[in-house]
Amino acid sequence: MHTRMARYRFSGDAKDIARRAEDGMLPIFQSQPGFRAYTIIHSDDELISFSAWESADQAEMANRAAAGWVAENLASDVELKETRFGEILVSTALEIGVTAGIRG
Repeated sequence: MHTRMARYRFSGDAKDIARRAEDGMLPIFQSQPGFRAYTIIHSDDELISFSAWESADQAEMANRAAAGWVAENLASDVELKETRFGEILVSTALEIGVTAGIRG
C-alpha cells in the first residue's frame, strides 16, 4: 500500500476548504484505480492531505489529479508546500501491519 501526502498553507476557514475538497477531490480519487482512503488534517497553519493507494504508480497518478483539481478550485485558498510519496507500513484503519494478525 502506498501514500500521497501533501502539505498546504491556507487562508480562510479550514473546515470550508476541507468540505470543498471532500465534495470535489474525493469523488475524483474514488474514481481512480487503486484508491483506498482519503484524509484531510488541520494542524496549526497547514492542511495535510493524505491518500492511500494500492500501488506507487496509482499514488503518482493521484498527485496529477489532485494538482489539477486544486489549481482549478482552491488556488486562491491554498498553497502547496510539499508533496511526498511512500509505502504504508502500519495502519490500523487500512488493516496493514508488519506483525502477525494484520494484513501484509
